Amino acid sequence: MHLILSSSLHPTSRSRILAREVAQRLIDGNRPVEVFDLSSRVLPPCDGATAYGHEQVIALADLIKEADSVFIASPVYNYDVNAALKNAIELTGKAWTGKVVSLMLAAGGQGSYMSAMGVANSLMLDFRCLIVPRFVYATGESFEGDQLADEDIARRVDLLVAESLRISDALRVAVLPNNRFDER
Repeated sequence: MHLILSSSLHPTSRSRILAREVAQRLIDGNRPVEVFDLSSRVLPPCDGATAYGHEQVIALADLIKEADSVFIASPVYNYDVNAALKNAIELTGKAWTGKVVSLMLAAGGQGSYMSAMGVANSLMLDFRCLIVPRFVYATGESFEGDQLADEDIARRVDLLVAESLRISDALRVAVLPNNRFDER
């Protein structure tokens, strides 16, 4: 199963459009996919104590653990992924260990294209995730209404999905059950 974590809380989110694009490509490829949308499945703030027992936190952690790969769709705010994504990662912690992770970002302008690096570094260092070395970065002009309208970004989504599947399939077959290459 491939998990898509859509982290935007905005009702007309552009990163959610990217998440839908990936979901459709996975469905078209007959791949099992789950979408966890933080705008509808609300997580509590990480308090370092009782929040970990919240039913949505447990559900998300279980999905991450089961996933062959995790596609993250996030808006960019102040040159970084949004706080909702950071909160989700803090709440689910070790569930991320050894996962293949792909990133898709929607931003206001071209200047934030390196904004994925903070979360990528954190996932690599804290949980030994394998970050797919290709990510999608789209700005406002790539969308029309609630649709992706940029052929170059659509091609990049295709490439991201193909590369993510290639890596997660190879690890699932060659490494260990549950795609946990960190246990070697």
